[in-house]
Amino acid sequence: MAQRLRMWGKTLIGYPEQPIPRTITTRDYLYRFKNINVKRSALEYLSSLLPFLKWISRYNFGWAIGDIIAGLTVGLVLVPQSMSYAKIATLAPEYGLYASFVGVSIYCLFATAKDVSIGPVAVMSLQVAAVIKDVQKSHPGVYTGPEIAVGLAFICGMVVLGIGLLRIGRIIEFIPAPAVSGFMTGSAISIAAGQFPGLFGISSRLDTRAATYKVILDTLKNLKYSTKDAAFGVTGLLALYAIKFSFIHLAKRFPCRERLFFFLSIARNAFIIVVLTVAAYLYAHPRKDSEGDYPISVLKTVPRGFKHVGRPRIDTELISALAPHIPVSTIVLLLEHIAIAKSFGRLNGYKINPNQELIAIGVTNTIGTLFSAYPATGSFSRSALQSKSGVRTPAAGLITGVTVIIALYGLTDAFFWIPNAGLSAIIIHAVVDLVASPAHAFMFWRIAPLEYIIWLAAVLVTIFSSIDNGIYTSVIASVALLLIRIAIPEGQFLGRVTLVAGDNKQPRDVYVPLSINGSLVNPRVKVEAPADGVIVYRLKESVIFPNSSSVNTALVNYAREHTKRGKDMTNVPLSEQPWNDPGPSRSAQVDETADAKKSVLRAVVLDFSAVAHIDTTGVQNLIDTRKELERWADQPVEFHFASILSPWVRRALVAGGFGTDDRGRSVPYEAAPVVPLSASQDAGLSDEYVTIAFNDQPSEDDTSKIREDIKSTSSSTATLEAPIVSRSTPYFHLDLCSAVRAAETFV
Repeated sequence: MAQRLRMWGKTLIGYPEQPIPRTITTRDYLYRFKNINVKRSALEYLSSLLPFLKWISRYNFGWAIGDIIAGLTVGLVLVPQSMSYAKIATLAPEYGLYASFVGVSIYCLFATAKDVSIGPVAVMSLQVAAVIKDVQKSHPGVYTGPEIAVGLAFICGMVVLGIGLLRIGRIIEFIPAPAVSGFMTGSAISIAAGQFPGLFGISSRLDTRAATYKVILDTLKNLKYSTKDAAFGVTGLLALYAIKFSFIHLAKRFPCRERLFFFLSIARNAFIIVVLTVAAYLYAHPRKDSEGDYPISVLKTVPRGFKHVGRPRIDTELISALAPHIPVSTIVLLLEHIAIAKSFGRLNGYKINPNQELIAIGVTNTIGTLFSAYPATGSFSRSALQSKSGVRTPAAGLITGVTVIIALYGLTDAFFWIPNAGLSAIIIHAVVDLVASPAHAFMFWRIAPLEYIIWLAAVLVTIFSSIDNGIYTSVIASVALLLIRIAIPEGQFLGRVTLVAGDNKQPRDVYVPLSINGSLVNPRVKVEAPADGVIVYRLKESVIFPNSSSVNTALVNYAREHTKRGKDMTNVPLSEQPWNDPGPSRSAQVDETADAKKSVLRAVVLDFSAVAHIDTTGVQNLIDTRKELERWADQPVEFHFASILSPWVRRALVAGGFGTDDRGRSVPYEAAPVVPLSASQDAGLSDEYVTIAFNDQPSEDDTSKIREDIKSTSSSTATLEAPIVSRSTPYFHLDLCSAVRAAETFV
């Protein structure tokens, strides 16, 4: 009874009656998980959440010196920058300080990158400003700017934290570097354009949140109305660049004092702010009018300490209002940080864990909401500064945090007199470094012209529309380019070149494209075509549903062009010709001489060295290709496969009827039909389309010629012979040379 049920089940699922070659099974795949120690893996996962535990026990005085210097150096830059970036986000300056403190203090506990400095950044601040404007427009008078910013930080933090905990951080790899550079360049230009009105004291005369091109035009129109703020803003900006380039020149002239000049240069932000603050106090304090206003715009009161600590106001209505902005805000939050962390990891010889970095960003922003911090992420300028300052461990962030606390509790009275034009100068000076240089853009063009177009599109859309649209454009274009590259693979038809290397008298064959235009092959080298009736084709992508029809089209078209039809259709009556393949027109002038030089197709060799996957649609298209080529040749066509890397690819090909030496069996008509054929329908199909009758079956001696044998000789006289490739699949070959030799054996 059991045997009968087993046979009935095999008949039901179409299990082959003949023995099939041994291929990988799902049991083989699952077997590799057999020895996994779940408890140990869980402990390793939990310990990886706190990377500082791996280095804190080895912390020493030498590391501490480097961290203190780097932490103080970054702190001097972070304090004025954070207040400036809060201004971009349309928030009070203290919120920038809150985000700075939480970012550098918490990140060090979860970081896998020692160089990265977390805090407010220009691009994220611009996005926060856009979100605040949109939510307040749709919910007037319901939420304040800080409540919206803190709510955004919490939601984005939770999303990024979830991505990190689930270890799915690889999704960010779908956005290439040119796309990231494009929207960052566009955002930097937008930020700088939005700060120039403040630099000249004309912010009240135009909308600095409009499209970038409009802000630039309106700024130029209103320059004639510049106020006394321009004296502080323009002077500060020029001084910043003068100090920067002066110390760069001095460092080149006196290399022995390069480090001294470096530290003097990085203090320029703090130095300029101090000078401008003193100048603003001396000028504005005596000139206060009767209404309490000053002749220039100053920062005014900054609350001392953490005045807004507590549970954030986050309700369902706010979450609904923020929902449309979460995707873009999350992308900005994690992309910039991961790009910076990877960059400095490569520069300084260590490897980051992207998933753990996402956890660090998520925890930082989630906990930061208790301190009313708005979204924080990695800063390129401060990370570069921290790296150059000689940071040794992520603990440098704690020193930077102490610096921010000192500023919050001891310097808030002095912050009152900081001129807003001076903060605009600080912002412009910082974001200009985010703009890709012409050399950088040209490198994109040299490497991949299509990616350069994506970069350019992201820049232009960000400038002429918004940062949201710029990000969406770059992401969608990048994914579209990826799909196009998969769907339209550039396969190559190959020929043979024989190499003889120096004193090595044994020549060897290599296979290169028959068309050498644009390839690495010397144009003067003659590429020999395969034997008559043999086609050698190299695939450059996995054979999956988006591109499998392209493979079919390429092979069939090439065969029709370079081989002749096996049956002369000119003498076949019209009534017997297929409706969709009538053959040559009787009125057409056929070049019989050229056609006579061609051979009938006998074998196709497919180089699978670049094929990592093949799906059901791919197998079906290979079956269809074989059918079309055999109808064209009017005889069986051998399919040889070289360099199959994956056992799952081998399994799929065997299931499709490829690779085996059982040449009398039926060739599959459909691998997995969308609309299944009944048994009666399948039986009624013409033999021409279902079963290929191989009358000229090779002998066992001939068949052995297409099987690769290896001979290994030990120190003894014994010789062992064993096949490298299974004898049950003689049409699967170890390399391309053996596959072509096998294909040419019977030609």
